[in-house]
Amino acid sequence: METVKILVEALPYIKRFHGKKILIKYGGHAMIQEEAMDSTARDTVLLKYVGMEPIVVHGGGPEISRAMNKMGKKPKFIQGLRVTDEETMDIVKMVLVGKINTSIVSKICFHGGKGIGLSGKDNQLLLAKKKAPHIIKDEKTGQEQKIDLGLVGEIESVNPEILEILTSNGYIPIISPIGIDKNAETLNLNADTVAGEVAAEIGAEKLIILTDVPGILEDPEDPETLIEKVSISKLDELIKDGVIKGGMLPKALTCIQAIRDGVSSAHIIDGRVQHSLLLEIFTKRGIGTMITKS
Repeated sequence: METVKILVEALPYIKRFHGKKILIKYGGHAMIQEEAMDSTARDTVLLKYVGMEPIVVHGGGPEISRAMNKMGKKPKFIQGLRVTDEETMDIVKMVLVGKINTSIVSKICFHGGKGIGLSGKDNQLLLAKKKAPHIIKDEKTGQEQKIDLGLVGEIESVNPEILEILTSNGYIPIISPIGIDKNAETLNLNADTVAGEVAAEIGAEKLIILTDVPGILEDPEDPETLIEKVSISKLDELIKDGVIKGGMLPKALTCIQAIRDGVSSAHIIDGRVQHSLLLEIFTKRGIGTMITKS
């Protein structure tokens, strides 16, 4: 009987989101822990079979750093941004496209989905330009220094044509956050930003970011302070007040921008929780933080 109640609760959401695009950003345990990745892939396939159109974007920062260390190259970061020279870019492509992307595709296909891997280079899906030099200010002297991050890019435009072709034919696209510039040079992109930009361009109903925390917390040290629902104006206040910082900041900013660009709602949820995707979409309470326009 409990199973029947769960199905009945899910029905309004299945009806409401039927035929809608759902952009899912795989991150944290949902990507690096085998069991969690398998569970998330299965849930993604389920979304497809109940009539939604899931599209996946994945990151891979920790895996890239591990690969660099194995190859004797020390990762270098400036204020959280990876400095990417040509050798590092080769490792980024190897890990994101050659390892993580193919692994997710395999999991999706294993569970009965039509998974297909893409990078931002395919059909110029993610046209980008090289980021301007990063400026670092010395707090003691006030002196500013310009740092070239190398082959790190920012998105100029998203070409959704290939995604429309694939989703309309029953495929689940899995996108690596690698872009291409007008000179056909490969650029390393931030996966959260890619997820938000793609979600807005395809008119996604939801942007769901899987991470390793319960959601947005009023106190980062206390999981009981989860903010279950918040407007983008309130989220702006939390950012200005310093409540949201560190690794959560780019995710929150991505959600705000996506909603301003037309995405109906954004969700930051804990990918460590089994079936977190289904719980967030198909239950009244959900499990993470839901961000809305108002």
